[in-house]
Amino acid sequence: MTTANFDASAFLRTCTQHPGVYRMFSADQQLLYIGKAKNLKNRLSSYFKTTVNAPKTAALVAKIASIELTVTANETEALLLEQTLIKQWRPPYNILLRDDKSYPYVILSNNAFPRLGIHRGSKKASGKYFGPYPSSGAIRESLSLLQKAFKVRQCEDSFYNNRSRPCLQYQIKRCKAPCVGLVDADEYAEDVRLSVMFLEGRSNALTDELTRNMEQAAEQLEFEKAAAARDQIALLRRVQDQQSMESGHGNVDIIAATVTPGGASVHVISVRDGRVLGSNNFFPQVAIEEESADVLAAFTAQYYLGQKDRDFPSELIVSSDHPDWPAIAEAIAQQSGHILGIRHRVRGTRARWQQMAMTNAEQALQARLANRMQMSARFSALAKALDLSEPPAHLECFDISHSSGEATVASCVVFGPEGPRKSDYRLYNIEGVTAGDDYAAMRQVLYRRLSSALENNGKLPDVLLVDGGKGQLNMAREVFAELKITQVLLLGVAKGVTRKAGFETLYINDSATQLNLPDHSPALHLIQQIRDEAHRFAITGHRARRGKTRRTSVLEGITGVGPKRRRELLKYFGGLQELSRASAEEIAKTPGISKTLAESIYSALHKA
Repeated sequence: MTTANFDASAFLRTCTQHPGVYRMFSADQQLLYIGKAKNLKNRLSSYFKTTVNAPKTAALVAKIASIELTVTANETEALLLEQTLIKQWRPPYNILLRDDKSYPYVILSNNAFPRLGIHRGSKKASGKYFGPYPSSGAIRESLSLLQKAFKVRQCEDSFYNNRSRPCLQYQIKRCKAPCVGLVDADEYAEDVRLSVMFLEGRSNALTDELTRNMEQAAEQLEFEKAAAARDQIALLRRVQDQQSMESGHGNVDIIAATVTPGGASVHVISVRDGRVLGSNNFFPQVAIEEESADVLAAFTAQYYLGQKDRDFPSELIVSSDHPDWPAIAEAIAQQSGHILGIRHRVRGTRARWQQMAMTNAEQALQARLANRMQMSARFSALAKALDLSEPPAHLECFDISHSSGEATVASCVVFGPEGPRKSDYRLYNIEGVTAGDDYAAMRQVLYRRLSSALENNGKLPDVLLVDGGKGQLNMAREVFAELKITQVLLLGVAKGVTRKAGFETLYINDSATQLNLPDHSPALHLIQQIRDEAHRFAITGHRARRGKTRRTSVLEGITGVGPKRRRELLKYFGGLQELSRASAEEIAKTPGISKTLAESIYSALHKA
């Protein structure tokens, strides 16, 4: 098969049979596709056969205007170069793994009383790292267990350093309050050692040690200590029961892929040192028709070669055989120095893992496609309800959240026919408005969002929803008029008299055009979903901003008052409230605080 813009026969006559990478370009020099081949001529010839069975592949070939080649020494080098170029250029017809996030670790700080916490990004902080974990949910489960079993602190150092009395975690028996000296260093160090054993996967050895401690304490009639060890053992046994996928030790990833006309799904299960760290679903972008084995191979190459800090198993179990597995294993070994065995035919426990991963991939894809179909029906119903010629492709909804005017935050959520577009969500910190003035806050966020789009040739929504009824609608109309926006449909959502779902009143462009949809309307369900998501996102952002403000002590902004002096001040006065009541002369009595510094502290605490 040839195209109007590309002479495939002439190109193939001079094409090399060496291994390498090929890049396909359109007439306007847009990069369409990047591929690698053991034999470039044979691989490229397959695109230009007289009969092309796959319509999507035919659509790609029809756009080709030129092909560029890079010859490599072997297939492994071709694979490495292909993955580098795909990650850099992300061509529309490649299988793309949207997996640019960093993976979470557990970090144990190296303080006198170390803390356990979640860490993402580069490992610059001083401490010991465990992981990575496949998801934040998996890491929170481990930290929750450790908090219950060994009571090692998980609070931030800024919170820990400024305590004058135990916090709630001590009251509910999740921490031993080292911040106020309620546990000695030796006992705390022992709790840290036991936590490290768990994080290193030595659960059996840990359970055996706790069992010996329990029996020894019981023999010495230390029943309270024995009961504490018993409770720790019970928690660990429960986790071992939940994670009994492997008897003994194992360091394995299990990957399964499934493809339907609607999309592709990949499920990854991670087992480290015999302990299941968790699993994760991925939905790679597949622009042309692919076999599940091709999707699996492309995913695996990007998953393990795309990030330098990837945690490699010693064995990889896959759901399909593929000729690229030897090259992928060699590329991983060449790039990371880690030898990875890839197996497809397995028996016993590994076969059950393989089947479980496949079942999860299929169910995840079915759920995703069902949600897309439902979402598409809702968009069509909304177009009909609003008398639009076609369903909108881009919906945005805005909401405001605050606590009595404190830490006001506005949210912007974006929906398309495929569902929420979370990468396009935005949070706006609202400044310079009267506390509690939701109308002014809405005006500010709409003006910032829309003016930015106009100035930067950004995309405007087809429909813009504001939660709050006539008042917020009129505020949005003022912004539209000021920015001369006429192509966006404005939709106000007002709760009914009962303020219950299903009784909302909709205002289209102005308060005079009113619409009430029946409570069973798919269009109303879509509006409710978007509004509730905007509300949830606004509350989440507000709580994060408020929490950050409340965790920050006013003392931190005073020149000359570092962590040590803050501790001395809070210890001397017993807390910030008492310090605020003190005069400059009383503050100066604190060890290490001069009269000049005391006056600065007093002024900072009593700013108008």
